[in-house]
Amino acid sequence: MIQSMTGFGKATAAYKTKKINVEIKSLNSKNLDLSTRIAPLYREKEMEIRQYIAKSLERGKIDFSIWIEKDAATDATPINSALVQNYYQQIKKISAETGIPEPTDWYSTLLRLPDVTTKTDVEELTDEEWAVAKNAICEAIGHLSDFRKQEGAALQKKFTEKVDNIQALLASIELYEKARVEKIRQNIVNGLQQIPNVDYDKNRLEQELIYYIEKLDISEEKQRLANHLKYFRETMNEEGHGVGKKLGFIAQEMGREINTTGSKSNQAEMQNIVVKMKDELEQIKEQVLNAL
Repeated sequence: MIQSMTGFGKATAAYKTKKINVEIKSLNSKNLDLSTRIAPLYREKEMEIRQYIAKSLERGKIDFSIWIEKDAATDATPINSALVQNYYQQIKKISAETGIPEPTDWYSTLLRLPDVTTKTDVEELTDEEWAVAKNAICEAIGHLSDFRKQEGAALQKKFTEKVDNIQALLASIELYEKARVEKIRQNIVNGLQQIPNVDYDKNRLEQELIYYIEKLDISEEKQRLANHLKYFRETMNEEGHGVGKKLGFIAQEMGREINTTGSKSNQAEMQNIVVKMKDELEQIKEQVLNAL
């Protein structure tokens, strides 16, 4: 079944005092174009994240983000009280020895001194936290995949409609095709009759007509186009990878047969039908770029 390359997924997970947020969105692209914004704590896992996304989503222009929200009460930078007391004692001693007045606003003075409000602890990623974060990543990717399937179902419905239209237009050519052969023959005979004092070999004329009509025959083009339409339908229902690319190649082959049919038509009604088929095919080509 067809999947779209367009999608969005989001997930959140709680770990102790943290809220882990994951977002991932995808647009169409010929190949995998992955950009990531990863919280510093999880950057050591970037290669693992990239490999998992590439395996799960195959291709598309993908933006991935993972970030952490912390409880303000627990995330506040602690004040080093021992260091504050030490600074306080040093300032009082210097003031007594030198006669320099003590600060009038002790808090603002002390809090501006080095390392009083600097975090010294280095946060490390534990296996337990990474397991929670990884589950959130998997959940977000799962939501995006579900979105892609929904969009893919809409694409398949659209493709089926357009293929049906081309099939109907192809069938309508037959009526004009039969009349065209007789019209070509009659035009040539009428043209010869209007030339005075010209005697022509009717057998040779028939041979030339057969040759000329064979050059304008579109039976093979019609058969190949019908086969391409059938193959397009079958491919839409295939399970596996690269369905979108295959549909694109089939659409190109359909275009070749429609163009050749148009160049051989030599009749206004048939050419009008060809223009309509081109219009339907163009809409397929536009949308097939979104198919995975």
